[in-house]
Amino acid sequence: MVVCGDDGLAHRLAAELRGVYREQVTLVVPSAERGARQPVVGRARASALLDRVSAAVTRAAGNATGTDARTSAAGGGRTAESPGPERVIEATEASEAVLSEAGVERATALALVYDDDETNIRAALTARRLNPRLRLVLRLYNRRLGQHIEELLDQAAALASGGPGGDPAAFDASTTVLSDADTAAPALAATAVAGTTKVVQTDELMLRAVERPPPGSGQIADPGLCTLALLSATAGDPAGADGSEGSGEQGPQLLPDERAVREATGRGTVVLETVSYTGPALPAARSVVPLGSLLSRRLRWSFAGLVGCVVALAVASMAVTGEPPLRAVYLTLLDLFAIDDPALGEPIGRQILQLLSGLVGLLLLPVLVAAVLEALGTFRSGTTLRRPPRGLSGHVVLLGVGKIGTRVMTRLRELKIPVVCVEGDPEARGLATARRLRVPVVLGDVTQEGVLEAAKIHRAHALLALTSTDSTNLEAVLYARSVRPDLRVVLRLYDDDFATAVYRTLRAAHPDALTRSRSVSHLAAPAFAGAMLGRQILGAIPVERRVLLFAAVDVAGHPQLEGRTVAEAFRAGAWRVLALDTTATAQETDTPDQTSGLIWNLPSNYVLRPEDRVVLAATRRGLAELLGRRHRETA
Repeated sequence: MVVCGDDGLAHRLAAELRGVYREQVTLVVPSAERGARQPVVGRARASALLDRVSAAVTRAAGNATGTDARTSAAGGGRTAESPGPERVIEATEASEAVLSEAGVERATALALVYDDDETNIRAALTARRLNPRLRLVLRLYNRRLGQHIEELLDQAAALASGGPGGDPAAFDASTTVLSDADTAAPALAATAVAGTTKVVQTDELMLRAVERPPPGSGQIADPGLCTLALLSATAGDPAGADGSEGSGEQGPQLLPDERAVREATGRGTVVLETVSYTGPALPAARSVVPLGSLLSRRLRWSFAGLVGCVVALAVASMAVTGEPPLRAVYLTLLDLFAIDDPALGEPIGRQILQLLSGLVGLLLLPVLVAAVLEALGTFRSGTTLRRPPRGLSGHVVLLGVGKIGTRVMTRLRELKIPVVCVEGDPEARGLATARRLRVPVVLGDVTQEGVLEAAKIHRAHALLALTSTDSTNLEAVLYARSVRPDLRVVLRLYDDDFATAVYRTLRAAHPDALTRSRSVSHLAAPAFAGAMLGRQILGAIPVERRVLLFAAVDVAGHPQLEGRTVAEAFRAGAWRVLALDTTATAQETDTPDQTSGLIWNLPSNYVLRPEDRVVLAATRRGLAELLGRRHRETA
């Protein structure tokens, strides 16, 4: 396996392949002097902020909690159970010479996870030419471009296999385009909102996992379709070990069997409640400015008053002159617009009404000018960023609209959740999306006083700190907690160990508020690793600080699945068959009356056949064992 990248995802992916799947890995990264920063804990500003919180906790709760948090924060960026890659090559980019040195011609898979889409595409085209049988995994932010690139590279592999009719799947030279933003955004958005489900969505499939609290006394927990995990027994304890990767009794237990679910008392669960596609999409295209917002309420009342005056004058004209209604209205409007038709020789009542109509016409002129100016201002402001409206409350404050923030903002809008964005860069890529979705934005540095107040942080429901700087995220959260101690906060932090330490410290300092810290590379690496192993990873959901994968796997070639019933194929703590994918069968048999898609609630005695394709939930180590790589002898 060859991994090329320039940020924390490359290091995390290499550790995932090496530590979990026991693969031989060559890592291509920039040198320490010229490359992007590697995810480490010891950054001075962030550590100083964390030490301040730890000191406060130490004074309030004793030395034990503060010491534990500081020790965790200083532990470094790599865990003991995740050994480093076998070989490291320092290079600024994956050129043809560098790829050849990394052994792409003999490699099974190549992951290109540079932060720049163009760099990944250029390297992918070169790698496909060097090794047509290579399995490629690309990190691209542009989803539409990713689809075209995937088709292009697969077509090149098909031609290399023997002509246009060649099948790249025959030698598994597949191309998979993934986005760390798309992988992490649903988890980040769901964490920010109480009661929001964890969603894994891809194409026409949506898996929804619901976190449920422990049942009360005498109550029976509803398992839904199946129980995916038992939450940590110490979830409500500020000194608990939420976030541990271990499998101890106090940590989260993934894919438990029925006996473990029955015996678990006082522990929340994550269940697969419903499996359906609701197709949430971006709001339909509409006019930039709603018609109702062209005129203010005061101007609308002014126009209503003028209309009432015209009607009253028309009725009075009918009474004085005896004219029919239409002619009376016509004459009134002539007088109103000062059209030269003086009422000379007319009765005195008619002349008085003409004077009154002229006076109303004078009042109409400034109202019309004000309406035109206000409409022009509304159209001009419709193409600019919105400001948070007055009285806004119960919203989510989102810090940073970069790659990750833009995806999370879009996801929150799809869930109909009010959101206010805060961004310091007026040229940030997500501002165009915010303008299109009519999302309020506050431009300013979140570390400056008054910026979070402008985003109505004191009335917000949650804070999502997703900027690219750990210290900025941590400082903003600390300041927001000083304004609202009970505020729900979610931090994006590069290093997973640092995220764990921040989580424990903030939870100890504010035990009554919900705190979550998330590492994007930690959430995205399992999906990239699974794609490199040639399996279709549908997505992943975080369970505390562990990850549960959803994958589509062909039964053929897997003795743990082939010829076994669904009940026999279940391995507690490793994998569980959730559904049967009949799409491929329907296409092969070409039977239009056959229902294609996924069959859920499979009977426990259903025997898995070699031609079947199943959707299963698996832990990272369980998926590695299922692929038969944990105990593979290296050549």
